[in-house]
Amino acid sequence: MKLLSDASEYALRAVVWLAQCPREPKKVREIAAETCAAPGYLVKVLQSLAKAGILSAQRGIHGGFTLVRKPAELSVLEVINAVDPIERIRHCPLALESHQGRLCPMHQRIDDAMATIEAAFQDATIEQLLRDSERPDSLEHAPLAGGRHSDILRL
Repeated sequence: MKLLSDASEYALRAVVWLAQCPREPKKVREIAAETCAAPGYLVKVLQSLAKAGILSAQRGIHGGFTLVRKPAELSVLEVINAVDPIERIRHCPLALESHQGRLCPMHQRIDDAMATIEAAFQDATIEQLLRDSERPDSLEHAPLAGGRHSDILRL
């Protein structure tokens, strides 16, 4: 089971990678290669991020995608919510009469776990992900193409 959708994973990889080269427009093909993402799907994700005001998109020979938000002011949750928001459980999906107005114990626990995950993603910034990846005690420093480290792309 995956916690994050492919769209969220691609969005986070792209934003983290773009945060390493601010103000440098990058083409979809380059972002895809550096983040191990499928270009056809990635372009839709990048467009959603641009629509949310996280990236800018410029057409043309010198165009590409650029991170417009400061990594220190951009939460992981904002990136996720721009492409595939975390869904909380508002009503018991079993639709049992005895569960009207409240969640059953099982669904309440699931929603509580989702709230904890949501809070953790809200508290984590893109800058923190970058900074944490540079610590010597970071997990596994397997280089990506271009000398990047894959651990910042694994959340």
